[in-house]
Amino acid sequence: MKLKSRDFKENGNIPSEFTCDGRDISPQLSWEDAPAETKSFALSVTDPDAPGGTWIHWLVYDISKDVQSIDRGSLPEGAKQAENDWGRREYGGPCPPSGTHRYIFTLYALDTDHLEGISKRNFFNEVEKHTLEKAVLKGLYKRK
Repeated sequence: MKLKSRDFKENGNIPSEFTCDGRDISPQLSWEDAPAETKSFALSVTDPDAPGGTWIHWLVYDISKDVQSIDRGSLPEGAKQAENDWGRREYGGPCPPSGTHRYIFTLYALDTDHLEGISKRNFFNEVEKHTLEKAVLKGLYKRK
């Protein structure tokens, strides 16, 4: 499975439009070669370089198996969002306090149609229980 974006390349700089310094909208994402037995997808966006430990920017689940892309600033129909570390159920873009941080976009192909009772606290454990395969796209951002 491969995850990519028209808005930034693997290990490339994320444009400020997708950060707290810009419009703070989610970048375009697309994927291919998901396992045939995939029943749904989940997505996480995290910053492992945050001063207090990994910062959660976006958690999405119950993405239909028929979806192969997410447009800029949008959410696929029927998909749900769990609360991020800003306390919001929406995308929160890169906003590092200092230096260049890595932003890890991870797409999970799941063996279940729906996840129940998902929160920020249990998202990764519940998703891992159902993961068939995952794909990662890394971007970088440093505030000007």
